[in-house]
Amino acid sequence: MGELVGMILCAGLGTRLRPLTESVPKPAVPVCGVPLVRWNLALLARAGVRRAVVNTHHLAGPMADAARDAARALGIDVAVSHERVIAGTGGALRQARPHLEGASAIVLVNGDVLFDVDLTEAVRVHRWAGGRATMVLAPMPPGARYAAVEVDGSGWVRRIAGKYGPGPRDGEELRPFHFTGVHVLSPGLLDDVPSVPFECDINRQVYPRAMERAGGVRAYLQGGYWNDLGTPERYLAASLDVLDGTVPLARFGLDPLAGFTRGEGGAAVHPTAEVQGTVARAFVGAGARLGPGCTVREAVIWDGTEIGAGERVERAIAAPGLRVKAEAAS
Repeated sequence: MGELVGMILCAGLGTRLRPLTESVPKPAVPVCGVPLVRWNLALLARAGVRRAVVNTHHLAGPMADAARDAARALGIDVAVSHERVIAGTGGALRQARPHLEGASAIVLVNGDVLFDVDLTEAVRVHRWAGGRATMVLAPMPPGARYAAVEVDGSGWVRRIAGKYGPGPRDGEELRPFHFTGVHVLSPGLLDDVPSVPFECDINRQVYPRAMERAGGVRAYLQGGYWNDLGTPERYLAASLDVLDGTVPLARFGLDPLAGFTRGEGGAAVHPTAEVQGTVARAFVGAGARLGPGCTVREAVIWDGTEIGAGERVERAIAAPGLRVKAEAAS
């Protein structure tokens, strides 16, 4: 079937996750001690990807290092496509095109997503349908305000965000879905990416043209765990979901908590951490030090972080010298 090549979008500024992303690029933020980029590279590896690309911009050096370290551990060859100016999702493909040569299909993944997606099946459906692209969609979360991707009765995408694309045929009713941030692309779609504007969005400036052509954009529907880790609240929620067993680790072939001491409410404490306080439903990373009488509850303590005597860290993320509240996490 030819070579399957992966690409993870890692150039974003991560503004909603600040101040954590002022020192760590968002796709390198650790989820229970494992950088998010490794979770996504592991997902690609289990689908048969042996060659991948990451694009970089914000904190480009640390981002490239995190990607290379993760790829090395997984036995994947990774190329880095650096963007001095952010090129957008479509522009990222244009800039990385030399690294994508020879692919029979490209799996494109947003670097800030933790998603239980069956990529093998998504690629199979894409190849079966013969479209220029396939968008992996999910039911719209209740109460969510995400822009809808609308699909016709035959499973083809006809409109994005209410205005991009040809719309329904002959008054056909379209069904709205949530876009998960995962695409499968045929190499020919790269020809649809315009050279102008430089910053080009695939959903607004590439897919509408593809929808008008033979093949079009296919929808692949899948439920399951999904989190975009866009805010401190969602990042904390994802970490607690790993602790609680809500994230299906088998999909990724990862066990970030192997060797950890498990405690109250599913708490996980690294064997090199020093704990003299109380820990409940929290992650405590390598080399962390929790002083006498401190309380850590529903929290993430990054590697090397020190919590002082009597200090209380609850519904928050603690990194060296930094505390970030996440009130809305669950």
